[in-house]
Amino acid sequence: MTTRDGQEELEAQFAQWRQYVLRRKELQSLDADELEDHLRGSVDELVAAGLSPDEAFLVAVKRMGSLDELSREFAREHSERLWKQLVLTADTGSSIAGTRSRRDLWAMLICAAGAVVSVKVPALFGLSLQDDGAFYGRNFALFALPWLAGYLAWRRRAGRPVIAILVALFALGAVAANVYPLTDDSQSTVLTGIHLPIALWLVTGLAYVADDWRSSRRRMDFIRFTGEWFIYVVLMALGGGVLSAFLYSTFEAIGLFPDDFISQWLLPCGAVAAAVVAGWLVEAKQSVVENIAPVLTRLFTPLFTAALLAFLVAVVWTSHGIDVDRETLILFNLLLVVVLGLLLYSLSARDPLAPPGPFDKLQLALVISALAIDVLVLLEITGRITDEYGGTPNRAAALGENAILLVNLAWSAWLLLNFIRRRTPFAALERWQTGYLEVYAAWAWIVVLAFPPLFNYV
Repeated sequence: MTTRDGQEELEAQFAQWRQYVLRRKELQSLDADELEDHLRGSVDELVAAGLSPDEAFLVAVKRMGSLDELSREFAREHSERLWKQLVLTADTGSSIAGTRSRRDLWAMLICAAGAVVSVKVPALFGLSLQDDGAFYGRNFALFALPWLAGYLAWRRRAGRPVIAILVALFALGAVAANVYPLTDDSQSTVLTGIHLPIALWLVTGLAYVADDWRSSRRRMDFIRFTGEWFIYVVLMALGGGVLSAFLYSTFEAIGLFPDDFISQWLLPCGAVAAAVVAGWLVEAKQSVVENIAPVLTRLFTPLFTAALLAFLVAVVWTSHGIDVDRETLILFNLLLVVVLGLLLYSLSARDPLAPPGPFDKLQLALVISALAIDVLVLLEITGRITDEYGGTPNRAAALGENAILLVNLAWSAWLLLNFIRRRTPFAALERWQTGYLEVYAAWAWIVVLAFPPLFNYV
């Protein structure tokens, strides 16, 4: 017999397990019911045999096998489901789902049209992409992300307080991008163009999690959404490039040159609309990309690990320091961000109930390699600031970002190590990464709002 508290804890474990099962789009609700009945039967038998509820649950889950294998088995038995997921229309068997899908489609079209109108509004005031590139560089995220956030907030039925915060933060971003007297070639202009999209993307994350913004699980869902959204945007960008080349070549054949149309209309309008369409696709067709993104993560993690280790060996072998000019700083920061992205997305795609395996050890090697490179970059930046060149907005921003990454990577390495040694649950690593999103958001806003006046708008 189990106690009342033990039964409540066991039911919570069943609920958590069912949540993970339903993430596999190959498995429908009826399949989850069937699996849960089988799992409950196994647990009851093991409890009757003398195991505690927790032990019985873990043993029963292990006996059932991995969720990936269960998903593959159900996909083979119900292969027609995958083709239904690839169709953009809703399943006609459910009128409620069909109505919801049509509403989502119309909401997406309205938001995408709003983004297109937004990117063309500056042209009414005499601003163009060719002559005012710095303005568009600072504001480009403001043309697309508010509309994506609006679509997500509508779909999540966000409350009025959340909507008010979203409007206030996007308005703050618009003020920060345009109120300071920045020249086109100033370092602060570049920093704003880099950090404002980061700050606004995390604001978009608030629209995604809506009223559950404190939930670690919802934040991890947003990380997963980010990876899938990026894949869709890249695919649409590749398709847009092919369309532009085809359009130019065909019109050139009859003596017309659509350069202005492509550069002033097709590319900017397509880019901002793609941001909204990609969000809609992720929400509507998550299962199609969920099978691609983890594969990409497992492919590039060993490649980046080998590249970082080779770089560290070369640094030690040649005894050469790192040249921390602006281009190099951007390169290394992008490298560390990619490493962090691989870590985050692999965490979001991982089954938390699975035990540590070889891929977790590979991730630990990747994080430790990135941590070593971060330390080298930090030492070089600190030395240049104190001894040689003094502080500039670029170096100050790079110093802060690398310090923030250092803390994140260091503690991530420690948690990964303890997870591999089975001393720390996987949930601790997940909570650390999702909680650290607030640190990145705070730093991005500091660079956007405080750096320009702090460095005299240089």
